Amino acid sequence: MTLATPFVSSPMRVEPQWIDYNGHLNMAYYNVLFDTGVDEIYADFGFGPAYAQTRGHTTYTAEFHICYVRELHEGDRVRVTTQLLDFDTKRFHTYQEILHEDGWLAATAEGLGLHIDMSGPRVAPMPDDIQARLGAYKAAHDALGRPERAGRSIAIPRKP
Repeated sequence: MTLATPFVSSPMRVEPQWIDYNGHLNMAYYNVLFDTGVDEIYADFGFGPAYAQTRGHTTYTAEFHICYVRELHEGDRVRVTTQLLDFDTKRFHTYQEILHEDGWLAATAEGLGLHIDMSGPRVAPMPDDIQARLGAYKAAHDALGRPERAGRSIAIPRKP
């Protein structure tokens, strides 16, 4: 298992069909980038396609929040970073960033994943080997500190 702090995905390119009438990346495709980027670390966690096929377990997303920081355009090349913030026997909390190849931040996201027994389907405890992998990642990612943009909520600030 390779531990990167934070985990960095393979490069991805913003596709022409993902551009909206405003001339930038449609909001739905930020999800595509985040989801594609997290698939690589999920394989390291032990949650890859073989996990569902051979062990009858998978993951579902319970909650996912995106903050759009800067526009992406057709042809832009990006990578997605992922940091494991926390986990327990049935859930895991991740923080992600989409970084443009020039180094600037395009978007952030936080997700709450659930470990699923596919025979239900129902939320179920993770096997010990998966918890050990997550523990190793969390220990490595704890050294990064909590991202400043993690834990944001949606609200309209009111003046006193």
